[in-house]
Amino acid sequence: MSNTQVVVFKLNNEYYGIDILKVREIGPYIESTKIPNAPEFIEGIINFRGDIIPIINLRKAFILEGSKDTKGTRIIIVNEGEKQLGIIVDEASEVLYINSENIESASEIVAGKKKRLISGIGKEQDRIIMLLDLSELINDNGDITEAV
Repeated sequence: MSNTQVVVFKLNNEYYGIDILKVREIGPYIESTKIPNAPEFIEGIINFRGDIIPIINLRKAFILEGSKDTKGTRIIIVNEGEKQLGIIVDEASEVLYINSENIESASEIVAGKKKRLISGIGKEQDRIIMLLDLSELINDNGDITEAV
């Protein structure tokens, strides 16, 4: 029996989690520089401690209802292989361990654009936490794909 440690965040009042080993930092929301002709879910790029990092808006990627950025809005900087990217979330709430026995496959439950990005569904007390696999956002060339 093993545990998976995840950073839990909210999007549209739903809980999501990312493997903590992939999280570099969680910071406040900052405006990004727009990229011409980029897919709609790519919010832009930011200069983060000297690194240029693409920013993904998961709300747009998952086609969720729009929301204004609030004081709780955060950018989670993640490492995926050699690449870094930032994801905009409504609120980063906690770090927690989920027992592997409480994680189910998402393949038969999740449909649509979320399916490729959800690696599993964790159950923790009375909450459901969708576990993200961000490797699906980056293709073999290291570019952000339109997989979502």
